[in-house]
Amino acid sequence: MEYIEINFEVSPLQPHVDILIAELGYVGFESFVETAYGVTAYIQKPDYKDSLLDEVNILKSSEVQISYSIKTIAQTNWNEEWEKSFEPIEIGDRCHVRAPFHEQKPCDYDIVIEPKMSFGTGHHETTHMMLQFILDHDFKNKAVLDMGCGTGVLAILASKKGAFSLDAIDIDNWCYENSIENVNRNECNNINIKEGDASLLLNQKYDCILANINRNILLNDLKRYVNCLNSGGSLFLSGFYNVDIPIIEAACNALNLKLDSKQEQNNWVALKFVDL
Repeated sequence: MEYIEINFEVSPLQPHVDILIAELGYVGFESFVETAYGVTAYIQKPDYKDSLLDEVNILKSSEVQISYSIKTIAQTNWNEEWEKSFEPIEIGDRCHVRAPFHEQKPCDYDIVIEPKMSFGTGHHETTHMMLQFILDHDFKNKAVLDMGCGTGVLAILASKKGAFSLDAIDIDNWCYENSIENVNRNECNNINIKEGDASLLLNQKYDCILANINRNILLNDLKRYVNCLNSGGSLFLSGFYNVDIPIIEAACNALNLKLDSKQEQNNWVALKFVDL
């Protein structure tokens, strides 16, 4: 599968890069790499059309200067690019997320990820906060869903923390294949990888649901998540900004979920809700 790569140069960088990433995510871009000058965004070629950028409001803002260039890239180019730029993620001495070519360091949970084109390495604030949530909560003997799993890193950490069964779902074939590779690499045999969307959620029940996607998809699929959540279960959400908290919280409250805790990094947030 070929991808469209758009390299955006943004001035001033903050908070406009974060807003740009959020808006690009809303219209279908699935992977982002922040650069010294802005951000590079990726979308599968069949999903791209020039009119998509007309829906990105920040590109029309008078408060920021944004220029961009577009090119098509082949899937096979991505591994080499990651090897040039991918740095290990260290969450204290508790969890390290590294590529296979990085040296292993002592920690509680060592996770080896070959990210390819998939989103979710721990570098982005939302993934980092979701990893922190998993580290701070009890997953022992829990049934877990990782929705929009990307690289599979969240499911892998939950497995290492004692979850007994896990489903990891992503609509993107590249993420699906990459998650299978990463799960096998980390010897997490209790993770079941599925390719698809929330329509795959039928009669399954989970104690914990992890969903790091974007606001619009979360709101659209929230009822399906809640229908799969066991009584007293926990729902961890990220992929949106602090300005989105009221609409996310209102939607959860309407489904008998209560906000339990929050994390925030650079205006991105992660929220934990509990079943009432």
